[in-house]
Amino acid sequence: MPKQKQDDKDDKDYHEAEHHGPRPFWSGTITFGLVSLPVSLYVATRSKRVKLRMVDHDGEPLAKRYFCPAEEIALESDEIVRGYEVEKDQFVVVENEELDAIAPEKSQEIDLRRFVPVDQIDPMFFQRAYFLAPNQGAIKPYRLLAQSMEDSERAGIATCVIRGKEYLLAILSHQGILRAEILRFAEELRTPADIGLPESIDADNDLTKKMVKSIEANGRKTLDRDALTDVRSERIRERVDDKLEADEDVIHEAEDDDIEDADSDEEPVDLMAVLKQSLEQKSGDSGSDKHKKNNGKKRKSKPRKSKKKAQKKSGGDQPSTDMTRDELYDRAQQLDIPGRSRMTKEELAAAINDA
Repeated sequence: MPKQKQDDKDDKDYHEAEHHGPRPFWSGTITFGLVSLPVSLYVATRSKRVKLRMVDHDGEPLAKRYFCPAEEIALESDEIVRGYEVEKDQFVVVENEELDAIAPEKSQEIDLRRFVPVDQIDPMFFQRAYFLAPNQGAIKPYRLLAQSMEDSERAGIATCVIRGKEYLLAILSHQGILRAEILRFAEELRTPADIGLPESIDADNDLTKKMVKSIEANGRKTLDRDALTDVRSERIRERVDDKLEADEDVIHEAEDDDIEDADSDEEPVDLMAVLKQSLEQKSGDSGSDKHKKNNGKKRKSKPRKSKKKAQKKSGGDQPSTDMTRDELYDRAQQLDIPGRSRMTKEELAAAINDA
């Protein structure tokens, strides 16, 4: 089959099967002189690590909030601006409009500017890997560029704007496949001198020869990919499977009768009264009339989602004012008080008193 027809057939076969794979992260054109190569960028890695969410003791997922320690309040998004720290605790505010003004122009081009020997790029510069795939009708120029770069043992250095940010790329070719590596900037990397390492270290020749023999004795011709396994994630998954099978530490949806019991047995906490009592206690202890600001909104306690049935509340010794919040929380946990993880020390004490 003639080369042109073979290229056309390969292009058709590739794009007919393309929909079965992942979607491209970005699409654009590699430009080099008069050459234009339309390509799509695919992420070359996939996250398989186990992700653990932060939850409270009732199994409710937690949300991150920005907190102002000076005023002791949580801030909303429209109350937050960006600042550049010029000295310790001294900032210059940078508005969104200023960031927009210096943002690079939107572009769908990978501007291939120059080629350098592959071995001149230190792997420390590599930050994130992507595959470059040819778009419709671009198989032939794609093969040409990949083969030429591989034969010359050179990598292309390019710039690209993705989602409003300009990146520095290294375009590499391996076995006919083009790969793009997002590069770190030079000022981001430390040098050996930065951490006190000498430029060169001379080793004893005889000891070096023995070490070389030891390395060769334990050498392998190829890298075993199975050896690059995330053991921690595997152990966490195994532990989770064991707990699921044993129904241990598994948080279930609360049953209807549990919700009714919680609604009927629990008296609502007067949050304003608890807050006033807390402020009066703090004012009496310090001898000052100044009150701290507290703008946090309290949520109504929800029935606990647990595989355990709601335990019958029982009385006991009243909590001491000298008890820490952790001690009060342990007491509240014994009494199975709903919503305890979101309560302050004073609220825990009041809830225990009412139990």
